[in-house]
Amino acid sequence: MAAKKKAAQAGAGAFAAGKAARDNPYVARLIEDEDLRENLRTAYDSARKAYERMSNGKGPAKALMDDKKTQKELKETVHSLREAADSLRGSKRKRKRRLGRVLVLAIVGGVLALALSEGLRKSVLDALFGAEEEFEYSSSTSPQSTGEPVGTA
Repeated sequence: MAAKKKAAQAGAGAFAAGKAARDNPYVARLIEDEDLRENLRTAYDSARKAYERMSNGKGPAKALMDDKKTQKELKETVHSLREAADSLRGSKRKRKRRLGRVLVLAIVGGVLALALSEGLRKSVLDALFGAEEEFEYSSSTSPQSTGEPVGTA
């Protein structure tokens, strides 16, 4: 009797898991989207190849730093996983590059302004290093004279 109860519970659990998987939007997208499956397959294959190259006896650190094929496989893995994640989200992520462009433009403008304006350059240097103090040097000792003109000896 106990075996029948366990079998019934296992069947109920499997039914509930199947229903949950069927209702899950990610699983539905995985079933329907051929590009998503292809990206996941490519990511798996690339990761497997990279792992094989890293475990060939040289050591993983040496393989990562020196082996161009391992680096290529890992880049392909990352690219495929990124595309799969974008596909799961349902749309491509839009990258906002405005801040970076504004920052680069500000840096270039600042460098040009410093290069072309002497007054601005002086004020920036004064702000960074303090104002220059002009002074005159006066010696506390007097030069010793031998009475002979310089250059005749």
